[in-house]
Amino acid sequence: MSRRLKFDIPGVDWRRDLKEVAEQSLADLFGVSRRPDLVVEVGFGRGEFLLESARDRPDRCFLGIDLSYKRVLKFARRLARTEVTNIRLVEARAESVIQEALGVGGVSEFWVNFPDPWPKERHARRRFFQPANMARLCDRLRLAGRLIAVTDDVLYAEQIHLVLGAEPGLVNVYPRDWLDAIPGRRQTAYEREWRAEGRRMHFFEYRKREGDS
Repeated sequence: MSRRLKFDIPGVDWRRDLKEVAEQSLADLFGVSRRPDLVVEVGFGRGEFLLESARDRPDRCFLGIDLSYKRVLKFARRLARTEVTNIRLVEARAESVIQEALGVGGVSEFWVNFPDPWPKERHARRRFFQPANMARLCDRLRLAGRLIAVTDDVLYAEQIHLVLGAEPGLVNVYPRDWLDAIPGRRQTAYEREWRAEGRRMHFFEYRKREGDS
């Protein structure tokens, strides 16, 4: 028997809609006095990585994007029970948020943890890592801003490598295409599950190339 979805928010509701994110300044959105260092997680899943990262870095502001109403609602309920105030959540397509709501040079870091690989060939166009998406994402990064991504899907890792390598505004931080592990990096719940199954991880980190505005 499935559990009923609970809709009440037991505290402050940190969800914002796409229009609010687009129309407000980052300082107003997060209730701070100056433009914050903004970290954006695309597809936050269960939200534990985002929550613990925000706790560890209270000087930064975090925007979590997810297309799933249920995931956003569940995480909003969980977040409301905590003391964390530097997270905002938006239920929308990441492509729409990046294009319509994030200003040029306004993001310090983008995180993309285990994006849907859409393994069927006819669905490949739905993958987030496409040249047009990466060009817009690069435009939103501030100088030396970072894009950090990880996937357990071998074929998608190859596509990510090719797409990021072809984006002229980004440069690979690592000495090779990707790394299998990052010592000291917090693991998501999905990563722990998939490592237990013996899946191989593929970590990417790119920064905005100097001289790009």
